[in-house]
Amino acid sequence: MAVDEMGSNCSSSGAQELHVLAVDDSLVDRKVIERLLKISCCKVTAVESGSRALQYLGLDGERSSVEFDELKVNLIMTDYSMPGMTGFELLKKIKGSSRLREIPVVIMSSENVLARIDRCLEEGAEEFLVKPVKLSDVERLRDFILRGEDKNKTEITRKRKTHDDSFSPPSASSPSSHKCDHPLSPISVSAVPHQRLPKRPKLMLATN
Repeated sequence: MAVDEMGSNCSSSGAQELHVLAVDDSLVDRKVIERLLKISCCKVTAVESGSRALQYLGLDGERSSVEFDELKVNLIMTDYSMPGMTGFELLKKIKGSSRLREIPVVIMSSENVLARIDRCLEEGAEEFLVKPVKLSDVERLRDFILRGEDKNKTEITRKRKTHDDSFSPPSASSPSSHKCDHPLSPISVSAVPHQRLPKRPKLMLATN
């Protein structure tokens, strides 16, 4: 099925669309990953270098071509070996940005070098994929990101409701606070401890 036809089907199905920034200096590899992402109902922005990726994200000291709020990049997939700026260096730039560090970054490489894989994962990469990247890899990443976003939205909504309920004013019929010393009094208020959002678990390493 042609990519354009598949993209049309994605739009008509109402599936949630992720925006993926793909970075690779190889035109062939860039086209392959772009095709796989589009088949998986993802919006794709493909650039040929780490410096172009930084420019697009607004991390090169210049204003991005569009406002970051309009970008809404959900995932960054970058090749490891690129001239000028490697994928590892790009990863460090992104994870060093308070504005972008929460965006998952996946490193791709044609070389299965254990030391390289460990270094990227320790620096904050979500996963390390060995090329050629397969459709099943992309679909798994898409589903993982969507589950993480849905979980965070649910957690934020739950916390907001808990916060609002804990500070609801007592009803007019409730007795005054100085007459209600019982710990189960309907107007006794306990402090709601702050809870951090759960960190998205790392994906299992895919090397085949």
